[in-house]
Amino acid sequence: MVTRIGGYRRKTRYKFKKKRKFKGKLSLKRFLQAFKNGNKVVLNFDSAYQGGMYHHRFHGKTGTIDGKIGRCYNVKIRDGKKEKTLIVHPVHLRKVD
Repeated sequence: MVTRIGGYRRKTRYKFKKKRKFKGKLSLKRFLQAFKNGNKVVLNFDSAYQGGMYHHRFHGKTGTIDGKIGRCYNVKIRDGKKEKTLIVHPVHLRKVD
């Protein structure tokens, strides 16, 4: 078998880049935000916090909250015809109004 080169953050230099305005410390508001089951959320990386990250192919997708595991949330998304469950930290989630 071929040896795999790179990890889950491979080829994400521009995708994870923050705008100049948002660089620096993490926002406590985003870090401590709470969600309820059934809330719609958008998966949006905060590259300053690596914990609770998902694979970059799901960046920008919309999903629904399905539960909580520790500090992270279960998020159900559609990937083609399949329904997948991701475990995501609230720093990487944004509420859909």
